[in-house]
Parts: sequence; structure tokens; C-alpha cells
Amino acid sequence: MSKKETTNPKEVKNQNYEAMKMNTSENLKKKKDKDLPWWVELLFVQIGLPDKLLIKILKAKKTSNEFFKNEKKLIIMFLFVIATLAYFYPVIKHAKNKLDCEALAKNYIIKNKKITGINNKEIKMISTNFCYGGEEIYEIENLKN
Repeated sequence: MSKKETTNPKEVKNQNYEAMKMNTSENLKKKKDKDLPWWVELLFVQIGLPDKLLIKILKAKKTSNEFFKNEKKLIIMFLFVIATLAYFYPVIKHAKNKLDCEALAKNYIIKNKKITGINNKEIKMISTNFCYGGEEIYEIENLKN
């Protein structure tokens, strides 16, 4: 009869440990061989800016990354509010310009035209018409005759 092959568990552990040890040394070499980012190469190697500035930049980058990671919900809500305001801004601006035009046209009609017998609603209607390209404002004097 044949004997079963038995493996020593210590040998297996040693082999695994040695394999992991070799992998970590290879990983360290890969990390050491990694190139610098282009902006570090340009600013701090070629131009020669001080290292303290690099440390501050890297700390700021780390804190901003942590902030973005922790406050995703707040940032998304802020961007949604900004996008909503940007979407409705043209509508609000058009309405404001329309109201300003109507007010100016109404003041012009009251000051420069003879308006006996025309009530406020008619003046508002004529000023709105004028703001949208109508020419009834020029015919007010002709209505009296």
C-alpha cells in the first residue's frame, strides 16, 4: 500500500510568508520607481520652489479630498441649488426687464402725452403693448381727435 503524502503545515506557512515577503519588496520597488507628477517636476524640481510650499500644497490636497469624501451630500445639494438658480436666472431677468420697460413707458405716457379720459388699466395696456413692439403709444393723441 502506498502512504499518503503528508505536508508539514509549518513548511506551507513558511512558503506563504516568503512569497508575501517577496511581493512586498517588489511593491516597495514599484512605489520607489513611480514618477513624480508633472506639476511637482515642473515647479519644485525644474523651477526650484521651496519644499515647504510643496508640503502645504499636499496637506491642502489631502484635507480637500477628505472634505469631498465626507461632505458629498452637502456638495451635491449646493451644486443643485446653483444649477437651479442658473436655470431660472434668464426668466427672472426677462420679467424684471419687462416690468422696468412697462414702468418707463407708463411714466412717458403720463408725462408727455395728453391723457384725459384714459384710466390706469388702459395706460398699463398701452405701455405693455409698446414694450413688445407696438406703436399705439404714438397714436394716443389721435384718439382724442
